[in-house]
Amino acid sequence: MKPQLAIFRDIKNIYLLIRPKRGQDVSDRLNEMLNAPLFEKLGRENPKELCKVIPIGGDITSEQLGISESDQALLCRTVSIVFHSAATVKFDEKLKLSVTINMLGTKRLVELCHRMMFLEALIHVSTAYCNCDRTDVQEVIYAPPYNPDDIISLINWLPEDMLDQLTPSLIGKRPNTYTFTKALAEHMLLKEAGNLPVAIVRPSIVIASLNEPLAGWIDNFNGPTGLLSALAKGLFRSIVCEQNYVADVVPVDIVINLMIAAAWRKATHKTDNFSIYNCCTGQRHPIKWGEFVNHTLSMVRKHPLESCVWYPSGVLRRSTTLNTIYGIFVHYIPAYLLDVLARLMGKKPFVVKIQHKLYKAVECLNYFAVNQWEFKDDNVHALFHTLSPKDRNNFLFDVTNIDWLKYVEQYVLGLRQFLFKQRPESLPASRKRMTRLYYLHLLSKLVVVMCTWRFLMKRSKRLNALWTAFLQYITKFLRLIPFL
Repeated sequence: MKPQLAIFRDIKNIYLLIRPKRGQDVSDRLNEMLNAPLFEKLGRENPKELCKVIPIGGDITSEQLGISESDQALLCRTVSIVFHSAATVKFDEKLKLSVTINMLGTKRLVELCHRMMFLEALIHVSTAYCNCDRTDVQEVIYAPPYNPDDIISLINWLPEDMLDQLTPSLIGKRPNTYTFTKALAEHMLLKEAGNLPVAIVRPSIVIASLNEPLAGWIDNFNGPTGLLSALAKGLFRSIVCEQNYVADVVPVDIVINLMIAAAWRKATHKTDNFSIYNCCTGQRHPIKWGEFVNHTLSMVRKHPLESCVWYPSGVLRRSTTLNTIYGIFVHYIPAYLLDVLARLMGKKPFVVKIQHKLYKAVECLNYFAVNQWEFKDDNVHALFHTLSPKDRNNFLFDVTNIDWLKYVEQYVLGLRQFLFKQRPESLPASRKRMTRLYYLHLLSKLVVVMCTWRFLMKRSKRLNALWTAFLQYITKFLRLIPFL
């Protein structure tokens, strides 16, 4: 009989590192977090469990993580499992801040972990794309382009404007500072961890939950979610993307379940080796970008957002030039017209500003939409088969169980409920509005075709002559029909 995740049956406390923000202390921020829809079910069924979550004031950008000496002492004598997922995930983050959070933050955490008397597992959350400079990514730590300590020294003594100028040459083939610093953080962890029990989980593109605690739960506009939202609103219609490439998206609860299982495995099977897990869907159960976008379009039309600007539609293009030209006509010209209309009505214009933000977001994501990787996940597969049947169900991270069409539907419904705060009761009215937008969309296409045809007819005598001849031929043909 396979052992179960007994290590997690009776959790005494969960210490959560939180920094004060916008005048809120850490207790207020924790209460706000625990009152979110994410914890409604647990709060209803077992409210005492939420009392086990204890805030620890700190800041990952500060020395010793900004944790007081008394809290450090508390952590060092009580903590047995550490999950490290603190990072800046902004792709266009400045190098100095990215190094400070993703690398120095990791180093400071490892220093604290070395002082923990009962540490059983340290789970570091990286990214599958930290090695995006290669197309075939194994579950190993690859040699970095620089010594991590040299990069840390560089950001400490170089002025930030000089760092900004050096950034493109430093990151090399990687597309941004995020993937660059996450790769260096892994190697630094390997160097600094010593005999600590470490496992690294590398998720690909993390999006809404599959099942737990709520199907479709999402709380941010990061990655493709921001573009999906713009698509659902009718504000975004074209992107450069290889539609036959794999969209390696993974539900957030799949990642969390894998992290828990990895901690159990590391704590119950003592080894000196790092355990590395590529948490992805492309290897075992892929979906292509074209399929993903088509499913999304189908579902945002079936479950439309309130107050859509236009009927949702979208095109994936391989040509950057064609996409730019098309974008001028379907993104920017309508945006300027809508803003002019808003000004005339005495309202504040906002559509052009949104388009600028979308354009910037698309620039950051283009690299991942026009390239493809093969992430090996043999360690993930092997870990799953060490679990008991009960734990496989409770801590599900087998991606072959995903029904992509059903999942995308829940993703869209979650987007509607958790990000846009729209209730299910508003769906009937939204669907009526969507029907009107659909006919308006068709009418606009007809008007564009007629105007284009009229424009061409006026400027081409040959086309005019061909059209006249065609009409004459059709007229003669129709005259013959009664005698057939």
